[in-house]
Amino acid sequence: MSRFANFRAFYPYYLSEHATPNCRRAHFIGSTLVLIVLAIALASRDLRWLWLVPLLGYGCAWIGHFVFEKNRPATFRHPFYSLAGDWVMYVDFLRGRIRW
Repeated sequence: MSRFANFRAFYPYYLSEHATPNCRRAHFIGSTLVLIVLAIALASRDLRWLWLVPLLGYGCAWIGHFVFEKNRPATFRHPFYSLAGDWVMYVDFLRGRIRW
């Protein structure tokens, strides 16, 4: 298992584990769905929506890894850095720093 001194050192590795466009798209879709579900839960003040957050977020991401990338998600080895990486990559998509 690789050790990383900090998230800045981890993020290039994280991106390398998401090399295929379809894997990155799956992550983007999953993160977008998570934000939509969170917005619905907040707007409706109904916490029952929250069970969908891990299902949609991890479900889409893991499909990206197992179906398209053919690798094991970094979540299994680096859960906290991986979660942060999901959201940094999401923002990088929105800013145009990462291409599909």
